Amino acid sequence: MCQTCLVKTIHSINSHFGWDNSFEPTARVAPGTTLEFQCRDSSSGYFTRSSVAADVAIMPFDKINPVTGPIFVEGAQPGDVLKVTLDSFKPSGFGWTANIPGFGLLADQFKEPALALWSYDKDNLTPAAFGTFGKVPLKPFAGTIGVAPAAPGLHSIVPPRRVGGNLDIRDLAAGTTLYLPVEVEGALFSIGDTHAAQGDGEVCGTAIESAMDVVVTLDLIKSTPLAAPRFSTPGPVTRHLDVDGYEAFTGVAPDLMEAARQAVSSTIDWLCREQGMPAEQAYMLCSVCGDLRISEVVDLPNWVVSFYFPKVVFN
Repeated sequence: MCQTCLVKTIHSINSHFGWDNSFEPTARVAPGTTLEFQCRDSSSGYFTRSSVAADVAIMPFDKINPVTGPIFVEGAQPGDVLKVTLDSFKPSGFGWTANIPGFGLLADQFKEPALALWSYDKDNLTPAAFGTFGKVPLKPFAGTIGVAPAAPGLHSIVPPRRVGGNLDIRDLAAGTTLYLPVEVEGALFSIGDTHAAQGDGEVCGTAIESAMDVVVTLDLIKSTPLAAPRFSTPGPVTRHLDVDGYEAFTGVAPDLMEAARQAVSSTIDWLCREQGMPAEQAYMLCSVCGDLRISEVVDLPNWVVSFYFPKVVFN
């Protein structure tokens, strides 16, 4: 991190909902500047340590996924690339995971609200207890990170986009460099939706949603067209989960979504049977630590999706 370039903290009061290239920039910075962003969790602080499952059903959906920003990067023009180096994360120690009715890979199977609250060691990031069932290794990252689209008007924060947005890529963690295509002058960079841990797929629709501060360095690569976001990691990405191996379950179907649903459903059945977990708890646990992987997409007419559940959670 360029300590001499750390010019200011972007406070969470400077947050917005949705993407709009007409938003007034919170700050204007030169390429190479390092900033600290205070990021709210995806509920914008709605959930607290005293929240209960009934609160999920009445969560205000017009206030979800706030992102801090936007930041105008001097010299950024359409056709450039914004180089985003994620320097560090400072977690809050509190988080939540929810099953939100109508949302998630298995929304048709899990129709009732459910909520898990997390209290974790924000300094040492030791594995966080999931009730009495197990402990989940932590890996803080930013779920929503992007720049403003060229299309005018307000655009939903929920779907990922060519310019980034709600990517929910677990490996956008400390040390990773993300490259985003610039579509408007100044890029208008924003970041939020920080997570303490998530499985690849985020199958129930939420991770360990947790407010935290993020230090980011913004730089420019001029005149380098980029079709979609790409990123570079500083090393291995699953060390926090790999130590004891995995239990893996497959789904086989002519549709990748159906195969994914099969694989996750089989994992939930196994967790209920072997660990004595209620199904909604198993579903949320899968979302914060299990990984969906496409194993095969070439052998017509069926594709194979595998769901990897890390044994370290119970060891």
